[in-house]
Amino acid sequence: MIFDTHAHYDDEAFDEDREELLDRMKEAGIDYVVNVGANMASSRKTIELCEQYSFLYGAVGIHPSDAQEMNDETLKELHQMAGHDKIVAIGEIGLDYYWPEPAKEVQKKALEMQVALAKEVKLPIAIHSRDAARDTADMLSSLHAGDCGGVIHCFSYTKEMAREFLNMGFYIGIGGVVTFKNSRKLKEAVQYIPLDRLVLETDCPYLAPTPYRGKRNSSLYLPYVAEEIARLKGISYEEVLAATMTNAKKMYRIS
Repeated sequence: MIFDTHAHYDDEAFDEDREELLDRMKEAGIDYVVNVGANMASSRKTIELCEQYSFLYGAVGIHPSDAQEMNDETLKELHQMAGHDKIVAIGEIGLDYYWPEPAKEVQKKALEMQVALAKEVKLPIAIHSRDAARDTADMLSSLHAGDCGGVIHCFSYTKEMAREFLNMGFYIGIGGVVTFKNSRKLKEAVQYIPLDRLVLETDCPYLAPTPYRGKRNSSLYLPYVAEEIARLKGISYEEVLAATMTNAKKMYRIS
């Protein structure tokens, strides 16, 4: 009874055993996975995977690191992709200031265009935000992105920042980082965030939880994340799974 709200099974890290791994999901209790596009190529691959696996849904969009891909032509194709019956979000989109390129203004323009797209096609958004907390919150607020709803994926900021995103109506995505010993800030945020606004995610193949830190991540490791959330909140593992499943289906409008 696990819902992985953010994965990248199109990634080359899965090229050798993708089919074998995905075939194991149902048996391992992974009921739903949303595969998330990061550029045009991975968004197209996401649709292929969604058509191949009944439990897989998808998001299409251009990650801030690929923001230079964003133009009228790609926007038109994303609009068409968004009409697919297994595409449940626009993402991942947002701001990433960790690297100097693409320029901040290029990233901001791509985010603005894709939030407008999400509003037009009436889909939630999956937001990537790295070293860009203030600009992300300010832009989402000024664009009224809360009207779309969605998730702040791979949340890594403070509980004060979480409050701002929660007030806009967003869910908060928690993955393997919460199991790291040095993630004090995130652990405090998880204790603060209401259970009905949390969703589980892997961001696989990245950010595997302890005890697999540094290895290739997959949805099979999500129990470690759920167990840590249960510990931090003083509730049962089963309560975490039930709540995050309900939240994810509501967020992605999957009946």
